[in-house]
Amino acid sequence: MSFATLLVANRGEIARRIIRSAHQMGIRCVAVYVDADALAPFVGEADEAVRLDTSYLDGAAVLEAARATGAEALHPGYGFLSENAAFAAQVMAAGLLWVGPSVECIEQMGDKIAARALAVKAGVPVLPGSESTDDADEVGYPLLVKAAAGGGGKGMRIVESADGLEEGVASAKREAASGFGDDRVFIERYVARARHIEIQILGDEHGNIVHLGERECSIQRRHQKIIEESPSPRVDDKLRQAMAEAALGLAGELGYHSAGTVEFLLDDDTGEFFFLEVNTRLQVEHPVTELVTGLDLVREQLRVAAGEPLGYGQEDISSNGWAVEARLYAENPANDFLPETGTLSAFEPAATPELRWDIGVEEGSVIGTDFDPMLGKVIAHAPTREEAAGKLALGLARTHLGGVVTNRDFLVAVLRSEEFLAGDTTTDFIDRVAPARALEPSEAELTHAARVAALWVQGVNRSEATVLATVPSGWQIGRLPDQRLTLAHGKGSTAVRYHSRRDGSFCFDDGSVARVHHWSEQGIDVEIAGRRTRALVTRAGVQLIVQCGDGDIVFSEQPRFVLPGAEQDEGGFVARMPGKVIELRVKVGDTVADGDMVLVLEAMKMEHPMRASEDGVVVEVRVEEGEQVEAGTLLLVVETTSDEIAADKTG
Repeated sequence: MSFATLLVANRGEIARRIIRSAHQMGIRCVAVYVDADALAPFVGEADEAVRLDTSYLDGAAVLEAARATGAEALHPGYGFLSENAAFAAQVMAAGLLWVGPSVECIEQMGDKIAARALAVKAGVPVLPGSESTDDADEVGYPLLVKAAAGGGGKGMRIVESADGLEEGVASAKREAASGFGDDRVFIERYVARARHIEIQILGDEHGNIVHLGERECSIQRRHQKIIEESPSPRVDDKLRQAMAEAALGLAGELGYHSAGTVEFLLDDDTGEFFFLEVNTRLQVEHPVTELVTGLDLVREQLRVAAGEPLGYGQEDISSNGWAVEARLYAENPANDFLPETGTLSAFEPAATPELRWDIGVEEGSVIGTDFDPMLGKVIAHAPTREEAAGKLALGLARTHLGGVVTNRDFLVAVLRSEEFLAGDTTTDFIDRVAPARALEPSEAELTHAARVAALWVQGVNRSEATVLATVPSGWQIGRLPDQRLTLAHGKGSTAVRYHSRRDGSFCFDDGSVARVHHWSEQGIDVEIAGRRTRALVTRAGVQLIVQCGDGDIVFSEQPRFVLPGAEQDEGGFVARMPGKVIELRVKVGDTVADGDMVLVLEAMKMEHPMRASEDGVVVEVRVEEGEQVEAGTLLLVVETTSDEIAADKTG
């Protein structure tokens, strides 16, 4: 290896991932971080870390950190500066090795319009499209508006008809400008029943290049992937060969070296595939390829950057078994997958089954609005697809996770659905299959979990007792009175009533007997009516997060005396997450119809339009364009037409 110190110009799980491989190769690692990440795990795992006053996009500050720490090479990870050709040129001009392809490759493929033109030149099939929105009728509806410098689902809008074109283009351009500093867009035919298939390529500076098979990344929300797998259940040997040849042909035109991905859209009905883009970096979903091929892609990137040849050919690459990856996000699937913030009060990955956890957080991590809400990825590898999916679902379900709403339970529902297991995984999967968006425990399961929680709380009270610590809770001379704990879950609540018995057991109000076999601050081993449960329990404020094996059930401890709360404004539009009001379309006195957009909130580099759900009149506007708001902020109030009619009748 021609360098000893590597600067990792990224954060979170990908920074940890790069550091892990580099350390295994004997390479010293330097991290950079901003204040929001001062306590993040990747900072402590690096050999040295440099604080950035600005952001991860400040190339000059990143290069200064490399100079100050003696770094000889720089790995950009993905996102941020990873596909910034100007920054790559600056890295090399500073005398550092750039872990990635050439500047020319990044420039050509970073512009989706130029990449499309090169694909046509290389004979790779492309979807009908145009750089001009004037050609929309010729391209045909539905169509997709896409950011020229885009990626990660940002700056993309589906337009069903000519009526929605102007708004779709305007929204995509704003999001593209915010996310990439480039508001250029183009249009492309939208294929509803499609699969997202990508070919992993890997080349060196000596002209050697191979493909590592395909990944399918079709299960998406907002055009962002959430479950990926390798191989694809739809791709046979003939199709795989055709797509691989197209990918390698395009890579040859580019003179590509390092790791890269050629992405295709596969029409599920016809079997035709079309070029989408080339990602000139490591992909989020690269672990599934690593697990089926046995190759460490970060290691290969570092070797190539050091000038080493691959040392193997296409005939040496084989695929073993099946790998499935799920992206774990701090988001609420039941609330249209909107991002969530808070403190990760509970996080303990399941010990079994054995999974790969590429995670950027730990228990106690604060999830804010500064970055993408992805917490990390969880990956399973097994001999068969069904076994890999089941293994991943079980590991996710058995993980203790709480304090922040996540998509974990939704992922489990997807992985266990009949359609997923049958390989019916087109890009419309979520809308078509509609997996459960949250854990839906039965009344019996809720009651059982509430009783487990109540007995754990009883143990907490005993452990914190300063006097008579050995006496059962609630004990009095002459009788042992019932103890009561009311636990809220969702819109309902459960009242748990029990009393201690002289033999150390407990009896609930329906006569069920419970025995605690072991109690600790982390959980409880308890037998209730003959059913024994080992549960992890975390208390976070008034919340009790109970992991009973099928997922975490979150209860709120209810006080014995409830104080009256503030009244809620009716007809109010409330911010569902922290964000910035980037467009306000109404003023006091305006009439709105059901479906009209009233404002647009930007959060985590994505636009979230808010629309009227009924006809009405705007009676109050509490925000201005450009204003930053917190979650729960009342933005504006609409008095519905039905309200006016009711007022007239009673007036």
